[in-house]
Amino acid sequence: MLCLAAVAPALAADAPRIRVDVNLVNVAFTVRDDHGALAGDLSKDDFEVLEDGVPQRISFFARSPDLPLSLASVADVSGSQVHFIERHRHDMKEFLKDVLAPRDQACLVYFGNRVRLVGDFTASSKSLMDALGRFEHGLRRFPELGFGTAFCDAPYYAVTAKLAAVGGGRRALIVFSDGEDNSSAHHMLDTIEAAQIADTRVFAMRYTLQREWRVTARNESLMERIAASIAARNRYGASVMERIARETGGAAFDAGEANVRAIFRQIGEELRASYELAYVSANAQRDGSFREVVIRPRRAGLSVRAKTGYFAK
Repeated sequence: MLCLAAVAPALAADAPRIRVDVNLVNVAFTVRDDHGALAGDLSKDDFEVLEDGVPQRISFFARSPDLPLSLASVADVSGSQVHFIERHRHDMKEFLKDVLAPRDQACLVYFGNRVRLVGDFTASSKSLMDALGRFEHGLRRFPELGFGTAFCDAPYYAVTAKLAAVGGGRRALIVFSDGEDNSSAHHMLDTIEAAQIADTRVFAMRYTLQREWRVTARNESLMERIAASIAARNRYGASVMERIARETGGAAFDAGEANVRAIFRQIGEELRASYELAYVSANAQRDGSFREVVIRPRRAGLSVRAKTGYFAK
């Protein structure tokens, strides 16, 4: 994330202001050993950082498991997810119960034909689920976060309208969807860029149709065509969700094949066990280009999960 630091001396009311522009890049990341366990005993000397292949000097390094979390939970209620709405509700409740601590905060965003803020930031999972109940029963109007109506718009607005405004702590977004998108106002790359700028990791929980299409099929030929169409949409949605997660330092999961409760615990553990580092980029140009960032462990058997870079704006 590119930060601009300003210094204003307060020695006198008319003292000149000094502005210092620094290409400070912040990266949060997690580290696992070759057994898959989180590694929590590392220092900055255990890593080297490369930006576009050029070594960088680490200016700041820390691991603070007590930092508060700011979470956005985003759920899809579009036509392709009607079979999973109840499961979304159940899994979202489990996620908030497993991950949210008193020092944390979370908000709920739902999208179908609109992107709506169902529950604003709070540390109470009960308050969020109560807000979801009101939303599902249409008891009051809920604010719109943006004008888009499809998959890429929802995480984009959840990041830019909510998470980006949060100061301090760690930010993450979990999205419950199949990743289908044919009408977003924002491209997948817009969503990735917004999340990278806001140091927000995206975790995607994918729900896809597998057998429901058989109910509507009247003959074998139609069944084959429907199956092929669904398979193609599922592959596309999976690729979108996996790329957004990977590029932001998160991860994507298939809800039909995974132990969802275990995944939620894993996400919570990763966020609590994250490291943070910062460096002053050796490249002073701010040309809007993408800069690839690689955090390379010096110890054997370690793997790093982090965002893949940032846009130098």
